Amino acid sequence: MKIMVEHLARGAFVYVRQSTADQLANNPESRRRQYGLAERARALGWTDVTVIDDDLGRSGSGISRPGFERLLAAICEGRVGAVLAIEASRLARNGRDWHTLIEFCGLVGTLIIDEDGIYEPRHPNDRLLLGMKGTMSELELSILRARSIEALKQKARRGELFLTVAVGYVKAGRDRIEKDANLRVREAIALVFSRFAEMQSIRQVHLSLRSDGIVLPCVSYLREGGHTIVWKLPVYNTVHHILTNPIYAGTYVFGRTASRVTIENGRKRIVRGFRKEQSEWEVLLVDHHEGYLSWAEYQRNQRLIADNANGKGMMLARGALRRGELLLGGLLRCGHCGRKLHVAYSGKNGNTGRYHCRGAQLNHGTDPCISFGSLRIDLAVGAEVVRLLQPLGVEAALQAIEARQMEADERRRQIELALEQARYEAALARRQYDAVDPDNRLVAGELERRWNAALVIVQEREAELQALGRHQPDALSEDERQALLRMGADLEAAWHHPAATAASRKRILRAVLREIVVRVENEQIQLVMHWQGGDHTALAVKKNRVGQHRWIVEPETEALIRHLARLMPDKAIASLLNRLGKKTGRLNGWTQSRVCSFRSKHSVAVYQEGERAARGEVTLNEAADILNLSPMTVLRMIRSGILPAKQHCKGAPWVISGEDLENPDIGDRANASRKRPPTSNPDQQNLVFQ
Repeated sequence: MKIMVEHLARGAFVYVRQSTADQLANNPESRRRQYGLAERARALGWTDVTVIDDDLGRSGSGISRPGFERLLAAICEGRVGAVLAIEASRLARNGRDWHTLIEFCGLVGTLIIDEDGIYEPRHPNDRLLLGMKGTMSELELSILRARSIEALKQKARRGELFLTVAVGYVKAGRDRIEKDANLRVREAIALVFSRFAEMQSIRQVHLSLRSDGIVLPCVSYLREGGHTIVWKLPVYNTVHHILTNPIYAGTYVFGRTASRVTIENGRKRIVRGFRKEQSEWEVLLVDHHEGYLSWAEYQRNQRLIADNANGKGMMLARGALRRGELLLGGLLRCGHCGRKLHVAYSGKNGNTGRYHCRGAQLNHGTDPCISFGSLRIDLAVGAEVVRLLQPLGVEAALQAIEARQMEADERRRQIELALEQARYEAALARRQYDAVDPDNRLVAGELERRWNAALVIVQEREAELQALGRHQPDALSEDERQALLRMGADLEAAWHHPAATAASRKRILRAVLREIVVRVENEQIQLVMHWQGGDHTALAVKKNRVGQHRWIVEPETEALIRHLARLMPDKAIASLLNRLGKKTGRLNGWTQSRVCSFRSKHSVAVYQEGERAARGEVTLNEAADILNLSPMTVLRMIRSGILPAKQHCKGAPWVISGEDLENPDIGDRANASRKRPPTSNPDQQNLVFQ
């Protein structure tokens, strides 16, 4: 007899395990058999029986099992007289755990009991038999798994394996799928793809659907089996799944994900769900079923999605459109180090920007590779794109007219389909209510409640449709249509139109340009524009010198201030500049402090009283006093060329040299002007007022 008093003095432990949640739900008999081992332990003489069922729903192939760890700890502490399981595969399905259990049981004298017999691990024959049982269990698992996986793969190679079906499709038989017959479901899926073709961003599609209140279909699995379609406002993952699932391109794929095995704390850990590259997919069958878009359009969408990934480093993706006025963010690549250029904004309103590359700084710790302002290069690239796209302007205008009408119709169409479905469900609820016996209030009351709830949904959908009709944008008038066509014919005017946003310009640039390689050499920005079709265009833009930017004062105004600073104080200069309509670099009016700041920045000395006299210069009024003439007479002498004088601009003081006033000819002219009678009439006399 293998059961000794020392075994009965310790407790009996019953280990219960099932591998998956599906087994827990559908295989209760196996679980009852395992729990029944507690009665067998009592029949064999144990009074202290402990059941360990912490590992229900856990595989025994190597993943960490807290219940098994608890059993080993109890064995090592000498508290276990026997371990009961219906078979070796319940205890372990890998050699490491099984032989560890046998080793510990042999050290402390613990029995192992299954439905076939009682084993003493300290006996060589029993130890050999237990080892063979563990090996056979492990081999059986490997064979069954290999057969199952190969059968799945064989069916997948024929395109007949469907574990789940994406929303928008239904199973047609056991080995093929077809589009859902529900028109509302089909048009909602198609709307997602049409909006992505317009916006080219998953995030923007998600936000636009939510802002318009458009719901999308989702699969809801029922407890009793099967599934149904529910309608919800979309979350990001829903939109992402629709746009990245190749099933919507009419393509059957299998093996898009893989598993990775790691060792953590001495145990195998399996991490599933790692996505493979398309070239590594096990099965790829194009044109397998009817799709919502073509395979070529699907691949284009995937390239756009990958290109929008801002976190893929400096060498790969362009990144999604960012806010800001700079047009070439994500398109510029440094011709010196090959990295993408960064965008930096500055200024009071954040509307001043620069492009710069930090490749040399990151790689070698030196100064950044290149850096330059955005204004000139944005204008140059925009002008080049407009020049080449000019022949397509009218076609783009027609598409814009059509797109405006489509945007107005999309939401209305979705609400109309929702209203049609709500009316059907209300009619169905009414038929169910009419079919029930009115005296059976237990059923009739519930059906009446469902009918009322369906009618409420119908009212809500009708209210949404009426509200949309009140806020529906008017169709384009003939004048607006002609104006849009004229703008299409003159694409440059449309590009610079105040209503054209930076985001729309960026989309145009990204649609035609793949990237722009830029180098800075000889005070020039050398650009190589790589177009989407494969062509290249070279462009050179002059680089601003240090201190040059869009806010500098016009050269004419700068020269005028330098001249006026030698003639009048700052306050008078500001007044004169404002009368002339001159503006500062930031398009503001001039003040005394702004004139003073300009002089300080450009090293222009302030006007000193008596400065003109030191240079031997007089003004018009001073010259009139010296010549004893009226200012108008002196002005006529200047305009007739008799008296040399300078005036830097209209309204500025006349500057006359003192040496010219001492010229005898000027004195004679002045005397003649004083003696000449006002008219040629000899009877003309002077009237002297007392």
